[in-house]
Amino acid sequence: MIQTDILIIGAGPTGLFTVFEAGLLKLKCHLIDALAQPGGQCAEIYPKKPIYDIPAYPEILAGDLVKNLMKQIEPFQPGFTLGERAETIEKQDDGSFIVTTNKGTKHQAPVVAIAGGLGSFEPRKPPITNIVDFEDKGVEYVIRDPELYRDKDVVIAGGGDSALDWSIFLADVANSVTLVHRRNEFRGALDSVEKVQELKNLGKIELITPAEVVDINGNESVESVSIKRGADVFNRECDHFVPLFGLAPKLGPIADWGLEIEKNAIKVDNTLDYQTNIPGIYAIGDVNTYPGKLKLILCGFHEATLMCQSAYQRIFPDKRYVMKYTTVGGVEGFDGSKKEAPKAVVKAIN
Repeated sequence: MIQTDILIIGAGPTGLFTVFEAGLLKLKCHLIDALAQPGGQCAEIYPKKPIYDIPAYPEILAGDLVKNLMKQIEPFQPGFTLGERAETIEKQDDGSFIVTTNKGTKHQAPVVAIAGGLGSFEPRKPPITNIVDFEDKGVEYVIRDPELYRDKDVVIAGGGDSALDWSIFLADVANSVTLVHRRNEFRGALDSVEKVQELKNLGKIELITPAEVVDINGNESVESVSIKRGADVFNRECDHFVPLFGLAPKLGPIADWGLEIEKNAIKVDNTLDYQTNIPGIYAIGDVNTYPGKLKLILCGFHEATLMCQSAYQRIFPDKRYVMKYTTVGGVEGFDGSKKEAPKAVVKAIN
């Protein structure tokens, strides 16, 4: 049984920053995430995409934001259960909660903070009858490691930012890149569309539009795909087929925990402490909803800060916490590290 002060479900930016705010209050955190690495969508879906609305960062790549957050919380030594999905929750007689994952790992905490972003994600799959047969055998719905495609022949399908961005990126990695889209127009950023057109003109990307992949061919792995353009169907040899049609968010098992749900989001009290209808369970970040809600990372940081103050009072109802600014009190990690501003030297003048 893993025991902690605050159990955080979701290791995206909001969940990670919660560790820092809780650490300032001397509260330990443990995080559960279905993904194999911390960072949520920022790490899994668009690590190389720039974010422009993080305070003090005119521009920062999503993956770098995650790295900075991990460095920031390192002194507070959080625990992680990765690659497992929070499945069930049980309230105990002492008011604490036991959360069990789909792999049977049990966690106990007096406070549970759901920071699962938009929930768990499932890929939107194209209507190809045999696509499931080739999953992890040349069919990938998310590009995690670009090196997998080094010197390979890759067919990408899609017309949004992900399809465009990865086509551009893999043009210098793969042996060949073919981008297939059912329309002539793309939904991505204009500069990405122009870059794809430029790479097409240079012969580094083959662009096939309007067209769609209708079949996958191969024995034990992908060997080619069948592409339909107009009335014609032709095969294109490839090692990988990557349909990038986005991910569909779902709350998953959390939807069965007795929480008040509204439009696939968890209802919380408005800006007080983001507690749900079940005392001791909070929802912060994109997973929650309340009047005036904005789904922004910086808003999730704010919600995490207020939630931790409420969690402290719940865990220590008889203690009065006096907030100290980090510029005054510094940051004292559980690992013994200490960051603080230099003390002024008082010296008598004769």
